[in-house]
Amino acid sequence: MLKHSDAILKLATALGVLLAGAGVGFYYGIFLPSQDIRRQTQAMAERKSAAAAQSQALVEQARREAEEAKRNAEHAKAAQAEYNDCIGFAEMSYKRRWAGSCQAMHDADVAAFDDCADNLFSTERGCRAKHPIRPASDCALPARMARELTGARDTRKRECLAKLQAVQGSASLLDQTGGAISDQ
Repeated sequence: MLKHSDAILKLATALGVLLAGAGVGFYYGIFLPSQDIRRQTQAMAERKSAAAAQSQALVEQARREAEEAKRNAEHAKAAQAEYNDCIGFAEMSYKRRWAGSCQAMHDADVAAFDDCADNLFSTERGCRAKHPIRPASDCALPARMARELTGARDTRKRECLAKLQAVQGSASLLDQTGGAISDQ
């Protein structure tokens, strides 16, 4: 057996070296690269997930900004419409008061003319000369009355503008604070 023991020992040593080499080869050739591939795949999946989350956040932010811009445009449009209505009301009120004043002066002139005409000693021509009848509409008002009506109209227009500026100021304040202040 001693004869064969040297060959068996060589064979066992060769087999041990071969097994050790196979283990080292498996570790460096298969196990480590698969771990590396797994780590790279996991890192790539994490990067992809982070990119998708960031993309979703950007889409959400763009959507919120678009909604906010739409709301601001609607607020501005509503404020402008309210301003136009307010200005229209001021002008209409001014014209109505002017026409009412013209009508009142016309009625007073007609009454004065009628009183004069009822006098037996007056002629129609004389009454027309003493009491001319002003038109019932589109008349020239006395300066003081015209200034009062114009001043009232201008005051209303300034109030309309102040309301518009207040609404626009609160809207810009809302933009700056990100909607933290509620509209009233």
